[in-house]
Amino acid sequence: MNVFFEEDGSFKVASIMSETDSALQIESASGKRSKIKANVVLLRFEAPLAGFMDAANVEAATLDLDFLWECCGQDEFGSVDFATEYYGRKPTPIETAAIAIKLHSAPVYFNRKGKGRYKAAPAEILKAALAGLEKKRLLAEKMAGFVAQLKANTMPDELMQKLDMLLYEPDKNAFEYKTVDAAANDLHISHIKLLQACGAIPSAHDYHLGAFLRENFSKGTEFSAEAISTVAIDLQFEDLPQADAEAFSIDDSSTTEIDDAFSILQLADGITRVGIHIAAPALGIAVDSPLDVEVMQRLSTVYMPGEKITMMPEAAIRPFSLDAGQIKPVLSLYLYVNANFEITQRDSKVERIKMADNLRHDALEPFFNEETLSADSGHPYWAKLLYLFNLAESLEKARGKYDPTQPPKVDYNFYVENGIVRIVGRRRGAPMDKLVAELMIEANNQWGALLATHVVPGLYRAQMGGKVYMTTKAEPHQGLGVAQYAWSTSPLRRAVDLINQRQIMSVVQNTEPAYPPNSGALTTHMRNFEQTYKVYSDFQTRMERFWCLQYVIQEGLTEAHATVWRENLVRLDNPPYMTKVYGMPELKPGTRVNLQVQEVDTLMMELRTKFMGVLAEEAAILAIDEDEVFIEEPAVLEPKVEAGIIEQENANPETTNPSEEISA
Repeated sequence: MNVFFEEDGSFKVASIMSETDSALQIESASGKRSKIKANVVLLRFEAPLAGFMDAANVEAATLDLDFLWECCGQDEFGSVDFATEYYGRKPTPIETAAIAIKLHSAPVYFNRKGKGRYKAAPAEILKAALAGLEKKRLLAEKMAGFVAQLKANTMPDELMQKLDMLLYEPDKNAFEYKTVDAAANDLHISHIKLLQACGAIPSAHDYHLGAFLRENFSKGTEFSAEAISTVAIDLQFEDLPQADAEAFSIDDSSTTEIDDAFSILQLADGITRVGIHIAAPALGIAVDSPLDVEVMQRLSTVYMPGEKITMMPEAAIRPFSLDAGQIKPVLSLYLYVNANFEITQRDSKVERIKMADNLRHDALEPFFNEETLSADSGHPYWAKLLYLFNLAESLEKARGKYDPTQPPKVDYNFYVENGIVRIVGRRRGAPMDKLVAELMIEANNQWGALLATHVVPGLYRAQMGGKVYMTTKAEPHQGLGVAQYAWSTSPLRRAVDLINQRQIMSVVQNTEPAYPPNSGALTTHMRNFEQTYKVYSDFQTRMERFWCLQYVIQEGLTEAHATVWRENLVRLDNPPYMTKVYGMPELKPGTRVNLQVQEVDTLMMELRTKFMGVLAEEAAILAIDEDEVFIEEPAVLEPKVEAGIIEQENANPETTNPSEEISA
């Protein structure tokens, strides 16, 4: 005797070996023996097991579900009894099994009520369920068509409408996501690479930029008309006194927001007055005005190679940018310096000054560098620059940070024109850079002290125990060697500097501070700035990494020289890019190696290289002390010079790069 029974949601057949009232010992056609409960048996039959289930499934396929549903009535029924009614006679075992299989396969038509027992679904519910099934069927057909298009590298228009979601905020329950996921799985590639292959991501650069803009500038990068209108383009400051000297600035050629300048005036008794002049937008942007609200949302200019998103609109920048040939309002710090480069007096003023020149790094560097310090290079500003450099070295020594034996380090500027990138190295601490850096440190230090002395709150950068943080209190910055450090020299580009400028001006002009003691707004702006500035800096680093990879493609590099940083992490010479080399043997940090460039992917930000060997001609570097070779600061992600060596993760927390803290 054989049985047809239900087990684990499916039907099976087997021969009875033995049985009791509640259980049976059975053997399947394959010879497997098991025990089942008696109540799972739907049918006993004498027909052979071989081919029984195949025949039952064939018979089930001939049965019409709609007709079955119409025949079964509204009451609960058993499949065996219903088989007799359906066929109008005693059905064969195969026919009985076929009815059970068909009923069980259609839960939309027949609600299951127990082993072999069912009840027809109500008409309205069945109608709705069938409509849902049809919708799913059509959707499945549609998905299959879209998947075929994607696998053929064609982007369906309907999916293109959801590109933003697919790229930046995937909804795993969405039809579009499931379609892309199915195609990507079939091709064994990532969603992003699939979308790129289909032409949905024509520009890897725009993809990375779009992710940043979506997160940080969801309403766009343009300023509102209301914000722009709050700064008059014809601002006049005739009531301010005009300085008795003319000033000049030193900036990168791409800088358009010129916010710091210098002047030198020879006084009697061997005293030289050095002026540090900072653009004064605080005079024209009222606290909590529509423009101020937008500035405090942006908090900083966003820099990336080839472009930037300014903190202020052009209508607010131009009246205050220290452009050559114009008279502009400034906050000035005057240093009275004796013949020994000792500062005997300091004064701060809010005034106007005439800008004589805007000097640019690329044009100035050939005339003012380490080699030209000993003799006049012929540049009209050489003597003034030399004096400021000597003063800068004196200030550096006073901070206890002068170290002529320090190994040279290089920062990098990125210039992008028409999609072509130039990466230009500049030695950190070069005369031009040191000149600007030290005078900015002096200004930020002294104005921070001015606020603290007058008990006017400000926003300070501090460093204790290697940790750099922001605070509303005047606390030491150990890395710079100063008692306090308040960012104040880039008010056109950083909201912190604008806030501090308002506070400094209140002291200089003897007015009420814009932000009184215990100001909640001051604390809020500080916290927001810390978070935002890190996001901006990380983005700048990411885009510099992108352009490093693009440089490899652009120059057709097939080999690259690099320095082992640690384990399998190396830093390429050109471009300055950190990457891991899998399969490289264990080498001492500082070892110079040759790599083969195998794959460059600017979309996924990946560079795959193969170790080719140690550069024998440079093996002597292995004898250099490790601390001298690799404890090198990450690049300064300093927006103004748009520089940054791409080694962020390798920063030494116990040291501080002064350029990172200033408006270089």
